Amino acid sequence: MIKIGIVDDHQLFLDGLTSILSAQEDFKIIFAVDNAMLALQLIQKQPIDILITDISMPNMNGLELIHLIKQKQSDIKIIVMSSFRDLVNKKHIDAYLLKNTPKEQLIEVIKNLHNKNEKHYYSKKIDNQDINFKKNILSPREKEIVIAISKGYSSSEISNMFYISINTVETHRKNIFYKLNITNTAQLVSIAMKLGIID
Repeated sequence: MIKIGIVDDHQLFLDGLTSILSAQEDFKIIFAVDNAMLALQLIQKQPIDILITDISMPNMNGLELIHLIKQKQSDIKIIVMSSFRDLVNKKHIDAYLLKNTPKEQLIEVIKNLHNKNEKHYYSKKIDNQDINFKKNILSPREKEIVIAISKGYSSSEISNMFYISINTVETHRKNIFYKLNITNTAQLVSIAMKLGIID
């Protein structure tokens, strides 16, 4: 039996999802609530295997809830369901689906995560939105810096190339890494190719 908790501040969606999942013989809905703070209290009292949550909620949002849960109960699988692509770090998220995901797909993802048949699942629609989002979030100058870094130019060389200070180059580098959620140049080159910034 897979024990599931659901958190969403949209009552119609919450009721609909609860009804769909309750119809599955091997699913048990432990709670279905409209706020993250209550969900956190219930999780401490009633163990669950899977948490399905939205991101944008009042008082405590989904990201805060996920962070607090993973600190204490890292074995709980987290599925985020949202109406749109939220800007989130996927570090603590096991699956990310749009709210219009077919119910058959959601059920399959829940079973696969619980049975450890797959470690992570992200909707292809979200991945495509993610690529477009990251491409558009960089300024023209940042894209120029990305190209220069990808070609192996040092901060000093980039400084001379664009007539800016080394400190400014380093600030651009830091901002680029933050926006793209990366930590090294190898990752930068890889994502720059995916975004079509470099060939």
